[in-house]
Amino acid sequence: MRFFWLLSGCLAVGFAAVGVVLPLLPTVPFLLLAAFCFARSSGRFHDWLLAHPTFGPPIADWRASGAIRRRAKWLATASIGAAFGISLALGLAAWLLALQAAVLSAVLLFIWTRPEEGGAG
Repeated sequence: MRFFWLLSGCLAVGFAAVGVVLPLLPTVPFLLLAAFCFARSSGRFHDWLLAHPTFGPPIADWRASGAIRRRAKWLATASIGAAFGISLALGLAAWLLALQAAVLSAVLLFIWTRPEEGGAG
């Protein structure tokens, strides 16, 4: 079981790393998943992830107060807008667009109601 958690954590870090450069792939949820998995498999990887200069701060902010940095909020908003724009451009059915709009609006509401105690950037 330990191997499963380690492999899952490594995959989550990989997806998070890709999410740093691809705007439609979320980074922080994958980092939180990786921290969860590494906590169950490898203290060394868990400590590395938390101490990482890029990946560690968003995890620490979330753990401390459920905070999401303002820059991450804006990037998430832009990504959500782009995803919805692609759906519009593809000409998806109106009912599907309405469902997507409702879900994405709920996600944005959640994101923007989180504190920003971790800093503005």
